[in-house]
Amino acid sequence: MVKLIVGVKGTGKTKTLISMVNDALENTKGAVVCIEKGDKLRFDINYQCRLIDTEYYFISDALSLYGFAAGMLASNHDVTEMFIDSALKICKNDLSEFDAFLVKIDNLAERLGFNCTMTVSLPVEEATETMKKFM
Repeated sequence: MVKLIVGVKGTGKTKTLISMVNDALENTKGAVVCIEKGDKLRFDINYQCRLIDTEYYFISDALSLYGFAAGMLASNHDVTEMFIDSALKICKNDLSEFDAFLVKIDNLAERLGFNCTMTVSLPVEEATETMKKFM
């Protein structure tokens, strides 16, 4: 299942995500992964979460983000929760590429049985039809 947390900067998306990550660590029996742009979450996320900085791995668009996420899931079948902070920003704010990413990651989530929650910095009224399906 894919879920989007959408809103403009300063609306508490990342704080909500941090809380969800830490709650998931307490409530899931599987592995929890959090992908972020930069390393701003490292002091807020419990050390048991696999925290990954996209800049370290040169992930800079929707295709590379999907490939990285799929590769991570292929190598670790215990992932039950995946979180992506600033997902649209990682995808260069390209709405059509982000929509394609959403469809692919949702198909993968359904097949493999994991949850994926992402934050998206965008006014809610500017969300695409594809994005609205996951809000």
